[in-house]
Amino acid sequence: MELKIDNGELKTSMIPEDFTDPQILYDKLIAMIKRYHPSGDISQIEKAYKIAYKAHDGQLRKSGEPYIIHPVCVCIILAELELDKETIVAGMLHDVVEDTVMTSEEIAAEFGDEVALLVDGVTKLTQLNYVADKVEVQAENLRKMFLAMAKDIRVILIKLADRLHNQRTMQYQTPEKQKEKSRETLDIYAPIADRLGISKVKVELDDLAFKYLEPDVYNDLVERIDKGRGRREEFIKQIVSEVDKHIKEAGIEATIDGRAKHYFSIYKKMITQNKKLEQIYDLFAVRIIVDTERECYTALGVIHEIYKPIPGHFKDYIAMPKPNNYQSLHTTLIGSQGQPFEIQIRTYEMHRTAEYGIAAHWKYKENQYGHNTADSEEEKLAWLRRILEWQRDMSDNKEFLSLLKSDLDLFSDHVYCFTKDGDVKNLPADSTPIDFAYAVHSAVGNKMVGARVNGNLVPIEYKLQNGDRVEIITSQNSRGPSRDWLSIVKSTQAKNKINQWFRSQYKEENIIKGKELLANYCKAQGINLYELIKPEYTDTCKKKYGFKDWDSVLAAVGHGGLKEGQVINKLQSDYRKKNPTSPTDKDILEAVNGSTATAGAQQNKAASVRSKNGIVVAGIDDVSVRFSKCCNPVPGDEIIGFVTRGRGVSIHRTDCINMMNLSEADRHRIIEAEWQVSPEGKDNELYDAEIIIYANDRMGLLLEITKVFTELKIDVKSMNIRTSKQGIATINVGFAICGVEALHEVTKKIRQIEGIKDIQRTQA
Repeated sequence: MELKIDNGELKTSMIPEDFTDPQILYDKLIAMIKRYHPSGDISQIEKAYKIAYKAHDGQLRKSGEPYIIHPVCVCIILAELELDKETIVAGMLHDVVEDTVMTSEEIAAEFGDEVALLVDGVTKLTQLNYVADKVEVQAENLRKMFLAMAKDIRVILIKLADRLHNQRTMQYQTPEKQKEKSRETLDIYAPIADRLGISKVKVELDDLAFKYLEPDVYNDLVERIDKGRGRREEFIKQIVSEVDKHIKEAGIEATIDGRAKHYFSIYKKMITQNKKLEQIYDLFAVRIIVDTERECYTALGVIHEIYKPIPGHFKDYIAMPKPNNYQSLHTTLIGSQGQPFEIQIRTYEMHRTAEYGIAAHWKYKENQYGHNTADSEEEKLAWLRRILEWQRDMSDNKEFLSLLKSDLDLFSDHVYCFTKDGDVKNLPADSTPIDFAYAVHSAVGNKMVGARVNGNLVPIEYKLQNGDRVEIITSQNSRGPSRDWLSIVKSTQAKNKINQWFRSQYKEENIIKGKELLANYCKAQGINLYELIKPEYTDTCKKKYGFKDWDSVLAAVGHGGLKEGQVINKLQSDYRKKNPTSPTDKDILEAVNGSTATAGAQQNKAASVRSKNGIVVAGIDDVSVRFSKCCNPVPGDEIIGFVTRGRGVSIHRTDCINMMNLSEADRHRIIEAEWQVSPEGKDNELYDAEIIIYANDRMGLLLEITKVFTELKIDVKSMNIRTSKQGIATINVGFAICGVEALHEVTKKIRQIEGIKDIQRTQA
């Protein structure tokens, strides 16, 4: 619960009580939306509520409440963040696909593709099922989450609201589940909310997770803080009154309020600063909100005239924003009665960003608030792009999880250092010149031989300080980074780039590792590797992945560029084509009855039936066939079918990561499928495809890329462009195409454009 004092009046933010009537909560939701949304049309939300109510009818939560209360409360949290109606509708339906019989296609038909994409994204984050240890499960879940976020950041906003409501009702779970979910909340979800700048959600997630992870510490802290609550509230009222008087006398229009610090924030300071509760100065804070940045500094001068500041307790986050773009002036002062307290000074715009983060800049608000939404969103998502780069660069889930938790670590402070040209680099506390070099560019880090700080030569393990001016000394004769650097550097970016360098340099070691990975994978799956690595099978595998020899394929597996399962699936597919097996009577009977075909029946071309989509599915007649959106197969791709529960067969590429990561329990659902050209002219049908282009950013690049599509008469459906600080442009292009040959023609022509580094097909 958050304490606020506006104009001397005590206020608290309220959370709906348990067992509230769903209709009362829904009416509250609609009232909230109408207060902030420019459109009064709530028909889509009304329809979503009715569908969700009917779909969840008869379902109960652990508390015994009707299940519909959960999606409505999730939508209330989203409405508190003032999100658009599509997000509210998706929040209302986020459990419908997972828990009921309604499909994504039906949601798209009722509410449009945008809502269906959001619901599908949230559903994927909860439907993952891996047979592995918990670290592997968590890492794979996170990989999926960040890919979903990259497609539409609203997916994670819905997921955060879902997690917040679940944490609010955690008392109905078992103690084991309480600790498990709260640890995940504290390690992952609260830091993500922090990185997106949504303090409203972040601080409550922190406190609720703290409550279940350390119940004794939490209750003791609450009791000790509550003992002096009345006295502190009186003190805050007095400070607010004094500050208000002096700010008005200075001719500054401002809103002034007081608030108590959150429990986890206090506990974190006690731990990190090794202090007792009595030594924490800022148990409460006064906030001054003004119109302009100049007035922030004017107000600071006024405050320092009437109260004595405590040395070393002033922070200027306006000139040096936090990594999540938080801006404010913080100063700790001594009150007239000798009581220390904190004052935060910011503009109204800074306050909106601090409270709502990326949600403060949603698309329909641009005209209302005059924001440039694209720029603010890009700044917020710089860290997300970095995480997606890690996903491409590493196959080790445990390494990925370690780097991710390091990057999201709430306890790590930052230092701000300058290049010789005056550019600011924001690095974790205790960073070294090596971290700084890789923050400038990976090529600078790889060629680094020394560093100067403030004009003086320093050792590479020197710990950078705020305000240091750093110059990196490089040499073309450098042999590259040392493995010892991995134990010196602090930033996750530097660790990843150093590991990446070693992966590319040591091909022989990677070949040996690749052989081991393939052998171990086949041993675990009961596959005879020696039957698969004959030239007639490896040659097609090399051609598919664009390698000149088999050793290059092994090296790619060794350093994580290819998954071992991906390669084995391809080899097995070629082996089965040349070594078909005859179906048994049981296989044929199962196929006739519409059951999931077994491996023998899958190989039987005679039993194959063509669907309306131009797909031949082995052993199953009169079946609904749909193309999966995770890998977007097009004619010419090697494909397989997956028998879903109640939704027919979904068609995937054989190298689809979702298929390679299937549990043993689900692998029997894979059936054989292939393309078949229709005599009625179906070969002119268009299919959705998407590629990712990586290129050196330059003037005219986008024009040349779009020119390729225009010349080939290909209809571009979507395009999304992001540019990293290192000048690398990442361009996602979605388009309609007739087959894989046309796709190869597109990529061939784009590769001829100056500055193109790589082109990949997308994978969910």
